[in-house]
Amino acid sequence: MTLEATDTSVLRLPSTNGRSPETSGTAGLAELAHATGTRFILAVFTTLSGKPCAKLVPVESVDELATDGVGFAGYAAGSMGQVPKDPDLVAIPDVSSFTPIPFVREGLALVHCDPYVEGKPWPYAPRVILKTALAQAAAKGLSVKVGTEIEYFLVQRDENGTLRTADALDTSRQPCYDARDVTRMYEHLTSISSAMNTLGWGNYANDHEDGNGQFEQNFQYADALTTADRVITLRYLISVLAEQRGMTATFMPKPFADRTGSGMHMHLSLWQGDTPVFPDANDSCGLGLSKTAYSFVAGILEHACALQGVIAPTVNSYKRTGATSTASGATWSPRYATYGGNDRTHYLRVPDANRVELRGGDGSANPYLATAATVAAGLDGIERDLDPGEPGTGGTATLPMTLLHAMDALEADPVVSGALDAAGAGVADYFASLKREEFFHWHNTVTPWEIDSYLTAF
Repeated sequence: MTLEATDTSVLRLPSTNGRSPETSGTAGLAELAHATGTRFILAVFTTLSGKPCAKLVPVESVDELATDGVGFAGYAAGSMGQVPKDPDLVAIPDVSSFTPIPFVREGLALVHCDPYVEGKPWPYAPRVILKTALAQAAAKGLSVKVGTEIEYFLVQRDENGTLRTADALDTSRQPCYDARDVTRMYEHLTSISSAMNTLGWGNYANDHEDGNGQFEQNFQYADALTTADRVITLRYLISVLAEQRGMTATFMPKPFADRTGSGMHMHLSLWQGDTPVFPDANDSCGLGLSKTAYSFVAGILEHACALQGVIAPTVNSYKRTGATSTASGATWSPRYATYGGNDRTHYLRVPDANRVELRGGDGSANPYLATAATVAAGLDGIERDLDPGEPGTGGTATLPMTLLHAMDALEADPVVSGALDAAGAGVADYFASLKREEFFHWHNTVTPWEIDSYLTAF
């Protein structure tokens, strides 16, 4: 991850300033659709669980989409804080997020939307939650930029339904960065890379990660909302293009017990206008960070246990952070809330003076919620002038052992739960209730391990 200036425009059109042209209303969306040869638009919103939901809108109805949005039954979509009797969610497109995706289907584009109910932004909508958090940062004179690392496995199922690596030759004990494994997946990886670069995202690396069948594809950092939108878009692109080649792309944190899990590492920085807040050449601690940056780090560390409930939000997440060994010899996932320099064993890594890398999140994280909660934790550290201690330390807390422990921590933490409730009260309780239900649904399932361990043990 570098922090060099780059063209991050969604479309290669003049004066885009990092996203699609800042037009609004009917003319803006219609103009973009016609200029790019778009025939159909996926109007997308994301549930609290991270599921991308969409309706496919023909370009002939672009005027109605832009002015009126498109309606959804919120309860049917999933975790959106609704019951069957509630009125429609109306997805209103953010024209600046318009993204042509002809590499999926010719003439197809997508646009990210903000859900409204009865004319008001819906507080359970993750994108609305993040926009609220960023507005609170802006009120303090700060903007947030984020880069993410997208890790995933490419898998298939055999005739018995058993999960296996899609590339049957990807079997070495330490496959990380293996040029041969990358080359065999050349068509898939380059199709994703070309898509990102066509969109102006600045893809700068694609590699084989630590587990057999595991890959990572990176793009340049941008403002926090743009990056969250791009994470959702990229997961969609990777999934669809892998499926076209007979593979399944999974962002599941730990699909294989003996392999490294998939993280969603977040690189965060604060800015005042065009000036970065984090660097300070006079830092006596040796990391090159400002006092504000250290307080931001301290806030994240103080709220780490509650934060895990948002950035590692599934039962399977805790198979990743709780792992003690893998086939390759390292788990690459933190177990304690510590920070340090260019050291990947920490919860918060400081690779250089421009940013901090949060390594606790995984591939199941909703990028909107993850960013909102992390920013709230960091800003709390700044407001309270917290000190993280010397690099290499920072926290003695062990991260939660299970999703249930994480929900206990989230509900007890007014800062992290407050981030979820920022656009309206009740979201944090609803989210925690869903996750407790998920935990007990898993807990009530009899697994093969239990049969093997107990069937004839007594």
